Amino acid sequence: MLERNETRMRQRTMGRLGWKVGEVGYGMWGIGGGPGGFTGWNYDIAPDALDLAVDLGCTFFDTAWVYGRGKSESLLGELRRRRPEAEMRLATKVPPLNREWPPRPQDTLEDVFPVDHVLEYTKRSLENLGVDKIDLLQFHVWEDRWAAEPGWQRVVTRLKDEGLIDGFGISVNRWEPTNCFAALDTGLVDAIQVIYNIFDQAPEDELFPRALEEDIAIIARVPFDEGSLTGNLNAGTTFPPEDWRAVYFGPENLPPTVERIDALRELVPDGMTMPELALRFILHHPAVSAVIPGMRRPEHVRSNLAVSGAAPLPPELLDALRAHRWDRTPTHWSM
Repeated sequence: MLERNETRMRQRTMGRLGWKVGEVGYGMWGIGGGPGGFTGWNYDIAPDALDLAVDLGCTFFDTAWVYGRGKSESLLGELRRRRPEAEMRLATKVPPLNREWPPRPQDTLEDVFPVDHVLEYTKRSLENLGVDKIDLLQFHVWEDRWAAEPGWQRVVTRLKDEGLIDGFGISVNRWEPTNCFAALDTGLVDAIQVIYNIFDQAPEDELFPRALEEDIAIIARVPFDEGSLTGNLNAGTTFPPEDWRAVYFGPENLPPTVERIDALRELVPDGMTMPELALRFILHHPAVSAVIPGMRRPEHVRSNLAVSGAAPLPPELLDALRAHRWDRTPTHWSM
């Protein structure tokens, strides 16, 4: 059941972990900067954006060591020290040892998440965040063929038993929402982070029903399809070569994406923006514990967090949005 706190942010429960968190969380890839990510970050205004998020009721922050090679985690740690009175839940991710997103077919668990590597990066994240316990530690990639192997099971159990993490989760690969079911069978996974948006609706088919049945938290990432669902792309859009969107929105993906965005525009109600529509679509589903839009500037924070508390989308609009589902399979540019 949803609740309100004094800052108007509606609260949801993070599955069996039992935490109450603001339903619009903070995705910290873009704000962390660094190679292989987004361009346009600004470390000078990042603290203002994070402080504003706290002021507006944001309580769930999702980061990863690889976002700026620890910089995003450090920004979050500084926020926690500045705002000790604020209720926050901090989630981060262990990077794959071989730095492959997603794993390659030949990659073994030892190539990606050997025990010593998981322990080392848990320690790094604890130090960066300035905490004694990480609320939610996630593996940044996953292949379900590893699920029966004892190494990851032992290290997750050890981290929980030693009080270094509260919950454990998996960030599943793009467009592979069921590539975690064998891991869920172990009972060790408390949360699944998955791409879910107006285009990528496949998690509703099997993952969300299972999550609701087994009380697994769902963290919805990439709510704007890496930016297309902001409505700002056109056929001439380009990105700097160091920005990973230059690959994602390359010649194979940009033209069909722009075509689909243009078809979607007529469904945006008067007085509503496309980003607001995108977030409200995600939040309509009861399986979603939190959505984590990336926010690099205070104006992003203000507009995205304002979506919480809005009335549910009308059923006829939800039905119309479902017609814009776009089922895709991973390819060389999708990362």
